[in-house]
Formats: sequence, structure tokens, C-alpha cells
Amino acid sequence: TISGILDLFLYASTYGELIANIYAVLFEDESTSRDRKLSTRELYDFAMDYIDKNYASPLSVQSVCDEIEEQKEAVRDGHLKVILETGALKTARNIKKASILSLYSNADFLKTSTGKEYPGASLEAAYVMMMCIKEYYQKTGRMVGFKAAGGVATTEDAVKYYTLAKEILGEQWLTNDYFRLGAPRLANNLLSDIVGYEVKHF
Repeated sequence: TISGILDLFLYASTYGELIANIYAVLFEDESTSRDRKLSTRELYDFAMDYIDKNYASPLSVQSVCDEIEEQKEAVRDGHLKVILETGALKTARNIKKASILSLYSNADFLKTSTGKEYPGASLEAAYVMMMCIKEYYQKTGRMVGFKAAGGVATTEDAVKYYTLAKEILGEQWLTNDYFRLGAPRLANNLLSDIVGYEVKHF
């Protein structure tokens, strides 16, 4: 089940263990026909292909909503950040669908691709996600945050996403409660540009 797969992501201590566990779950009843050893990369590709084929259809939408709502309930007073693999979703239509699904499943933050397996953040994806957040706020009155990650590394990048957020979502979103960017590399680059010399604080 999707829940079982998510448990593997939560409890596996290493990447290799995660892939091995997913493989074991997918073929727990077919061990005799799946006895040849596969590389970690092959296992990963196979597991992701299996998940795509079995859980990416319209019939799985309710299941995904249920999973997000369960995670939201589990964090209680914490904030739930939903990462959308925008690089894998590719089209504006798919990104919009995923954003709407997450928003109405009570996500507190939407985050772009991390850039680890698929292309990271893009201004196009950010535009679609922010527009969905804006429309959701207009309908519900609930503010949901946005974070761009995966490839957001320079001051120029930061300014572009900041400007996009300001124009679409407005000034009230421009706090660390609702708008976040990148990773330590970006923070170091921003500090370096501010002080005029290289900083490696993070």
C-alpha cells in the first residue's frame, strides 16, 4: 500500500536499505520469480516505475489526499510541508493539479522539487504553485507558505523568486513564516554578496 511504502521512507536508515525494503514489499509474494540480484540503481528505478504505474492514476488521487491528511494529523501543531516533484510533473497542468490536491488536504507549505532525482525549482513551476496558493487563500482565507529549493543558489535567483512572490501573493507573504528559499549554499552566497567577501557560515 501507499502507507506501507511511506513507512519504509520513514524508517529506513540508509538509501540502500530503503530500496531493498521497497523491493521486498513489492515482491513479498513473488520471491521465487525475483531471485536475481539487482543493483541499487536498478532497484530504485524498478520501485519508482512500479509506484508510478500503480499509484499515479486518477483512482489514486483520494488515496494521496488521505495520506496527506493523515500526515497533517500526525504533526498536530507542527507545520506540514508537501514537496511537489515539479521536475517530474513537468507540465503546468500537472503542477496545478498537485498543488490543489495538497492545498485542500491541509498542507501548510508547498515546496518545489529538491533537484535530487528530477530538475529542481523553476520560475514557471513557482508561478503555478503561487497562483494556486493565492486562489486557495481567496476562497478559504487560509495562508499557505511557499518554498523554492533545488538549484536556487545565487542572489539573482533569490531576487527573482522574491519578486514573483511579492507580485503574486503580496507583502504579507514575505516573511519566513510563509516564504522560504533554497539551502545553506544560498545563505552563504547572500551573506557573501552583502559583506563583500566570501562567507561560509552554514
